[in-house]
Amino acid sequence: MATRKITITVPEEPVQSIKERVDARGVSGYIAAAAAHQDAMDRLRELADRLEAEHGTVTDDEQQAAPDRIAAIGDWHDEQRPASGEAA
Repeated sequence: MATRKITITVPEEPVQSIKERVDARGVSGYIAAAAAHQDAMDRLRELADRLEAEHGTVTDDEQQAAPDRIAAIGDWHDEQRPASGEAA
């Protein structure tokens, strides 16, 4: 990925906290990763807003349906695994 050097201003407290975890060269990577994460979250929010505008607000039942379906799939996979001591 291409990179570009820029100048940013960041409050001292988070910079000190970051420096305690990474070496001096890792600060740029840390901040770049944080910026990439925020960009991804912003894009996801924009997508959610477009979908809501096109299809309407997601209901509570619809919101609960997704984790319920994921749990059902997990349960199904658990049932497919051989029990301990059984041949696969």
